[in-house]
Amino acid sequence: MDSAKLILTEPVSLPPPLGNLSKVDGILEQKKEQAAKDFESVLISKLLDEMKNTIGDWGFDEDGASKQIQGIFWLYLSRHLANSGGLGLWKDIYRTLTNPDQTNKTTQSLDGRV
Repeated sequence: MDSAKLILTEPVSLPPPLGNLSKVDGILEQKKEQAAKDFESVLISKLLDEMKNTIGDWGFDEDGASKQIQGIFWLYLSRHLANSGGLGLWKDIYRTLTNPDQTNKTTQSLDGRV
C-alpha cells in the first residue's frame, strides 16, 4: 500500500456529539455506576503509583516477575478502594452520566460565587 494514499487531502468533519447518555438503549444504571467506579479505580491506581515512587528501597528483588506481582497488587488495591467508596469522585461522575444537564448548572453556580 502506498503511504501517499493515506494522507488526508480534504477537511474532515467533526463527529456528532454524544447527546444525552441516559437515553442510550442498553446502558443500565448499574453499568454506569460501575464505569464511574472503574474510572476512579484507574485514578487511584495512578495516585498509588506516584506514592509508591516516593518510597525508597523496599528490599524486594527488582526482577520482571516481582514488578508484575507488585503491579497486580496495586491494581487490585486500587479497585478495592474504588469499590469501597474511594475518594467519592465516582458519585460525581455517575451523576454526570445519569443527568448531563446538571453539569452546566454546577459550573455556573461556582462561577457566580468566585
